[in-house]
Amino acid sequence: MIKTNKKYQLPLLDEYLENIQSNNYSSETVYNYERDLNTFENFLASDIKTDFKNLTKRSIIKFKAYLSSTSRETALSEPGEKKLSSHSINRILSALRSYLKFLMDVDYKTPISADAVKLLKTEKKYGQVPEMHELIRLIEAPTKFETDPTIKLRNRAMLETLFATGMRISELLSLRREQLDNTGRIYVMGKGKKQRFVYLTPRATKHIKDYLSTRHDVTPYLFIPYRGLNNADKHKKISTNYLQSKIKRYRELLSINIPFSAHSIRHAFATYLAENGANPAAIQILLGHESLDTTTRYVHASDRYAEKMHTDFHPLKK
Repeated sequence: MIKTNKKYQLPLLDEYLENIQSNNYSSETVYNYERDLNTFENFLASDIKTDFKNLTKRSIIKFKAYLSSTSRETALSEPGEKKLSSHSINRILSALRSYLKFLMDVDYKTPISADAVKLLKTEKKYGQVPEMHELIRLIEAPTKFETDPTIKLRNRAMLETLFATGMRISELLSLRREQLDNTGRIYVMGKGKKQRFVYLTPRATKHIKDYLSTRHDVTPYLFIPYRGLNNADKHKKISTNYLQSKIKRYRELLSINIPFSAHSIRHAFATYLAENGANPAAIQILLGHESLDTTTRYVHASDRYAEKMHTDFHPLKK
């Protein structure tokens, strides 16, 4: 846990984190809640210099302004580099609301209720999806730009798997070898401990096999880091920062001007399935979305597809 000045530490925070962990939240979710609440602790310590018991509704208004400012501190007590989006701010506020509800559930006297923490109105934001030829160039970029033969094969296999399956970056980097079967089906434990299957294309299967042919270790993860890995550390995973930075670097080397990330590849997976006539309900299952509304944000995001539909089906097109 990230330590804060003891005067401003949130009461029962460790118990709260243990509680959500015992409720079967993933370790990644627990870490994210802890990080977001550490941001609130930093606000108490550095901005308003008020301990928890003296919080008011006005403090929450100031906290929202703090989160919207680049002068805020991150959970690691570092300056915020860029302005947070409304979605990111709401994620932090939701963590605070959850924490306050926990305190009320255990009969701890709280200065304000969870209902006092109002979320922001969010903007509708559709991610940009690269043209297919640009996406293919990016997926193939490791083969072109990496000099280490093993890194070349591994990074190519990771990008091929991302686009073949539409899985989240956290799911990709947590994949274990035994999750793959001989048919190209992968069993995934996704967000919120939801189970589903995703499916490799023959192309992605080939690149995974090419990569695994270079592996002579007993590490359980499908994709592993090589720097700093030793026999005593068989459970080390590739970091999300590494893969995101590689995608950014490949995009720059290819002079692709649309900024996109690992999540954009997942977005492209859904968009191109939809453009080729896939049923939205099937896409929902493949993506592991709880609600079809979430999926429609992906499948309706293609301006190019909307233009084609207008051209093909408008009643007065001639």
